Amino acid sequence: MTSPSTADPQGQATLQVLKPGHIPYEQGLALQEKLIQDRIDEKVADTLVLLEHPPVITLGRNGSENDIVAEPATLEQNGVTVHRIGRGGEATYHGPGQLVGYPIIHLYERARDIRRFVFKLEEVFVRLLADEYGISAGRDAEHRGVWVENEKVTAIGIAIRNRVTMHGFAFNVNTDLSHFSWIIPCGIRDRGQTSLAKLLGQELDSGIVEAQVERYFREVFGYSVVSASAGSDSAASAESDAAASES
Repeated sequence: MTSPSTADPQGQATLQVLKPGHIPYEQGLALQEKLIQDRIDEKVADTLVLLEHPPVITLGRNGSENDIVAEPATLEQNGVTVHRIGRGGEATYHGPGQLVGYPIIHLYERARDIRRFVFKLEEVFVRLLADEYGISAGRDAEHRGVWVENEKVTAIGIAIRNRVTMHGFAFNVNTDLSHFSWIIPCGIRDRGQTSLAKLLGQELDSGIVEAQVERYFREVFGYSVVSASAGSDSAASAESDAAASES
């Protein structure tokens, strides 16, 4: 059976892009679960979900409750929820002003192995920051993600199920960086966090940045066609099922 992500009728690789907006973490996770199963079953094309979450702390497979250093009362006052999830890594923070991306990608077709996939995810932001904003960013030999000097601007954590990826990246655009003091980010104690707004000294238009991320993602991963409607029935069902799980 030919996967719908392989090509459109003209032989061009297609990426489906979903933008559900600002949604609770649980709803985003339910959307991922629906999409990853549909991708395994070859009902949808490779998909990139771009969204924003309310304040949330996630703990990966290597994470510990000790990675959360804020008092429970502080988290409660700020409406922060905590979730243990199946990606790699330790504690991460998501919140307003941060662009979160969930690539639901058939690994074998796009990158062959997880190290190459992560390298290409990092490359999206290395290129974007250099080309669009004149910011020199790079990788770290010890820690995944994208760094500007000693501060991380994009966190990356991936899980794989039947050769299909889930979870993804968190790009600090207009993020309130003080919220990272609630955790030990990714278990790293001796480095900081930064954002595009901090690096440029001004807040950014989130819609413009979102469009830039989508474009550079497509270019780095080699998608010739972007479709908001590829596999639309399944995608609509996924968003509907995710929303229903929250009601």
